[in-house]
Amino acid sequence: MVENKTISDDVDISPESLPALVYLHAENVNMHLQNHIFCDDDQRILQKLNWMILRSDSYFTAALFLMPMYEKELSQLFPVKESVFHHLGRYILQPANPVWQIIERFYKTYLYNADEKIGIQIRIFPQAPVPFEKMYQRILECSEKEKLFPEVGPPNITNATSNPTKHTAIIVVSLFSEYFEKIKSTYYENSTLTGEMVAVYQPSHEVHQKTHAQFHNYKALAEMYLLSYCDKIVTSAGSTFGYVSHGLAGSMPWIIRPPSWMYPGNGPACIKSLSVEPCLHSPPIIECKGKDNVNDAEIPVPYIKHCEDSDSGLKIFG
Repeated sequence: MVENKTISDDVDISPESLPALVYLHAENVNMHLQNHIFCDDDQRILQKLNWMILRSDSYFTAALFLMPMYEKELSQLFPVKESVFHHLGRYILQPANPVWQIIERFYKTYLYNADEKIGIQIRIFPQAPVPFEKMYQRILECSEKEKLFPEVGPPNITNATSNPTKHTAIIVVSLFSEYFEKIKSTYYENSTLTGEMVAVYQPSHEVHQKTHAQFHNYKALAEMYLLSYCDKIVTSAGSTFGYVSHGLAGSMPWIIRPPSWMYPGNGPACIKSLSVEPCLHSPPIIECKGKDNVNDAEIPVPYIKHCEDSDSGLKIFG
């Protein structure tokens, strides 16, 4: 609106001369190309409008923390900065009753009596496909290095008698069933070293993402919540599905790095995230009073850093 001269960019403009509402379209790439909406001067104009209709598919809190005018207020609202999504998700996001019913049925049936719950979310992006065997090998390498899944092998008599009733539940969340079948077969065909009982579950395997199918989205949200109830959470690099799950849990996940041009095969199979917050994949290009793109210039606040799974993305730490 400012660029088209529909309204003036004068910060002293009167509210009466402004429209009754403004529509802000801040979806992924669009937000990345919006040069001014995260500038103090433009925000002062937006504050004078009575209503704003916001459309966005991105969690852009990190961009708000880069704005000097909001720094003090945001720090007062969220003294622990990386808890923003956790609090917003837990207190504002309210799934519909059909979603809660899916969550309740699955949890009470399969997870309620487990002594330990382990959740693994596997996302294979169509634009960067990874063969099943290669991805599964990454999962095994991650599990062995970080001791995530119960080890298999002849039971150690001492361990088995000291904790004979431990029950571990593993929940596999993926569009595909192969990972679930492989993990389930491992514990069906082998004992654990500790003698603990391991059950493996997969709520659904839809094969394809069906963005506009309501019941498909119900199940996706339910599975995000089910993952958030796990004691250990393993997610896939770059997956917003995984971000929501560990953000709701308030826990730092292990992030699996699929073998690709982004994550060379000689790198670690997974890394432990150092923040609960989701990653903003496409941060806005900041051009306020001569500032450069935040991806190229020094980030002005120490608690905003590039994401572990996205060199260009930004997230809140600490």
